[in-house]
Amino acid sequence: MIVIQRKDIRWMVIWVLGAMIIWTWNIIFLNKLSYKLIQSAIINTSIEVIFAVMFSLAFGWLQSMALYFFDSSQRRNIFLSIIFMQNIIRSIPQIIGLLIGYVILTLLIMNGVVSSHLGQILWMSFIIGIFCSLEVSDLIIERINYFKKSDYFNAMLCCGVKERRIINREILLKSSAAHLFHKTISLFGVVIFLQCSIDFIISIGLSLDVSLSNFPVTLGGLLAKFDSKQDILAFGAMFMDITYLPRIFFEHLQGVSIALIIVYTLLCLHQIADGIAQEYDL
Repeated sequence: MIVIQRKDIRWMVIWVLGAMIIWTWNIIFLNKLSYKLIQSAIINTSIEVIFAVMFSLAFGWLQSMALYFFDSSQRRNIFLSIIFMQNIIRSIPQIIGLLIGYVILTLLIMNGVVSSHLGQILWMSFIIGIFCSLEVSDLIIERINYFKKSDYFNAMLCCGVKERRIINREILLKSSAAHLFHKTISLFGVVIFLQCSIDFIISIGLSLDVSLSNFPVTLGGLLAKFDSKQDILAFGAMFMDITYLPRIFFEHLQGVSIALIIVYTLLCLHQIADGIAQEYDL
């Protein structure tokens, strides 16, 4: 039996194998309509999560670069403006910020500004990226300040290396790649959790004209549907009759599959991030 020593790789393999098992089980036992819905939900959620993480990394890098290079007497006003905007974003809970993003998206849909599902997904990815970018910005600033305290930074300046090259190439790409990779994996878990949570919150509908059914189907949105909720509530029947357990994975497969995919993915992402931290002693 092959034993994978690295925890992050081991849990990555576990996630792939588990996802294959769930996928195969759904192909065999889940009805075609529910299977297509879950497929669409997985695709839309994956697109939203990937773009949200990309926006978070891009916005975080832009903020950190602006804070670093504008922190001078000549550009102090720009520096203070960025700090002010960051403090405003920090003061707003992430869930509230995403809810505001959905409200704005609702208005855009009602006025015909955003009509395509891809546009709606990109909008929410953009909003999530704004609120998650602060974590990336804080990490980059922390890494830059850490290396500035050593002779490494000043020595390269004395050798004629440009400051931008030192920061982006030597500090971030070469010396902080593990930290950024760890943060990226963590962001995937955060974004999935936030996306599913906000879909539950808006499952009652934001207006009479636009509700959750008007948005692209996602894992959180599909789990918030009535039939999926009924599937999850069926777990309560086990406590009254343990023989009901096998029926859950056949008669209530849609809700159980969605909940399992979300929880299982979050668990694996947490273990992968923890494994990366252990491997590189972060």
